[in-house]
Parts: sequence; structure tokens; C-alpha cells
Amino acid sequence: MEFLITFIEGIASFISPCVLPIIPVYISYFATESKSEKKSIINSLGFVTGFSIVFILLGVFAGTFGKVITKYADYVNIILGLFLVIISLNYMGFIFIKFLNQIKGIKKDKKDLTFITSILFGMIFSLSWTPCVGAFLSSALILASTTGSVLKGALLLLTYSMGLAIPFIMTTFLLEKLKTTFDFIKKNYNVINKIAGAILLLSGLWNIVNGIIGIIN
Repeated sequence: MEFLITFIEGIASFISPCVLPIIPVYISYFATESKSEKKSIINSLGFVTGFSIVFILLGVFAGTFGKVITKYADYVNIILGLFLVIISLNYMGFIFIKFLNQIKGIKKDKKDLTFITSILFGMIFSLSWTPCVGAFLSSALILASTTGSVLKGALLLLTYSMGLAIPFIMTTFLLEKLKTTFDFIKKNYNVINKIAGAILLLSGLWNIVNGIIGIIN
């Protein structure tokens, strides 16, 4: 269940209002002067590798931290679950949390990207866009921290990264064909935000219920 939740949260991060609109711009960075499709795909793979490395390292840290507080995991589940409920209300429009709604611009380097520089680009992406995808990333990290396992924490964040990476790579292949889909999503952000909020709400309630059951038992 945890892996399914983190995978969905990765997809939700991809279609979040401050990520989706700039995806075509990011993908255009991967095109070389010769517009080689192969080169663009290689660079996009480097990009997703970059942000995956950072997210997995965060998962390792969360798993390590969780191992220390395993004794209090049930109480942590409840507290962090409440946190997720709060940020889910932001996505559904019931409250407004400024840092979760910030949209940051990006600047293009005039030089063509390579696989290695694309990895670095992906790492920068993962750090600079944390406030934007913070709600979903936080949820994944919360699940990782409550496992008490470094390995499981890393695997959960790998699953989150896959949820973000798979649609990104698919978009690299099908950018022109998906233009209509992008337009549809942008026109329906209110609905998408509510769906994203519902995912976070369920994740938060899942943590709270597990915590309560653990305390009772």
C-alpha cells in the first residue's frame, strides 16, 4: 500500500500546477542543435536520474531517522498524518499555505546539455522545486521515516521518483501529441488540485489510523 501511495504521489507531483506548465520548457532544454531525438531521450534519462538520486538519498535519511524513533512511530504517524491533512486542505483550496503555492522560474543555459550535465540539472531541479512538490514529497518521506528501515525508505523514494520520472520520459517521446492533454490539464487545475488534495488527505488519514491502531494494540 505504501509503495502504491508514493507512486501516485510522484505522478501527482508531475501534474501539479507549478510543475506541469514548465515540463515542455524543460524538455526543450534536452534538444540539441541537430534536434536529435536520441540525444533528447538520453538527456531526459540523465535528468530523471539526477532528481531520483536526491530523492532516494532523502529516503535513506528518512529511513535512518525513522529507525531511531521507531519506539514512538505510532505517535509520529498521528502527528505527521495531521500535517498531511493540513497540506491536503491547501491543495483542495480550503486554506492557503504560501510556500506550497510558489511558482519559480528557470533559466536556460545556452550550451547543449549532455547526460552528465542533465544529471546535475535534475539534482538542481529536485532541490529548487522542493517547495512546489513539497506536499507530495513530504508525504513520501513521512512514510519512509515511519518504516524504521533504511532500505525501505530508499525504495519508497525510488517509487516516488518513478512516479515522477515515467510520465516525464513518456512526455519527452510524445510532447507534440500530448499538447492537447497539457491544455486540458491546465484548464482543469481546480479539479486536479482537489484530486491531488484528496490523495494527500487519504495518505494523512492512513497515517493517523495506523498510529491510533498501533497505540490501542
